[in-house]
Amino acid sequence: MKAINRSKGLALADNVSPATTFFTRLRGLMFRSSLAEGSGLYIAPCNSVHSCFMRFPFDVLFLDSNRRVTGMIEGMQPWKFSKLYRSACEALELPAGTVAKTGTALGDQIHLGADK
Repeated sequence: MKAINRSKGLALADNVSPATTFFTRLRGLMFRSSLAEGSGLYIAPCNSVHSCFMRFPFDVLFLDSNRRVTGMIEGMQPWKFSKLYRSACEALELPAGTVAKTGTALGDQIHLGADK
């Protein structure tokens, strides 16, 4: 699956893995050594994340039911907990620096799927 910032017209990730079951959401990015450039993890349902047992920083976009960015964390460090984003129902975890590089901002429309 791809992640596109439609508001900016930029690709966020070309290889997004879904985490939509209890066990895949629980595992998330834990125990991986890195998150490759162009990769991501889509988590649903989700309105907060943690980085326990993680070895690297990453960016997180919290998305509402219309896939608009309602919250974001840049460079979330290992062993941290995000706040609860009440308006979020999904999260997109991306390599650290992706948000800054793409200029992604609150309110941006995100598309997840096979096409642009």
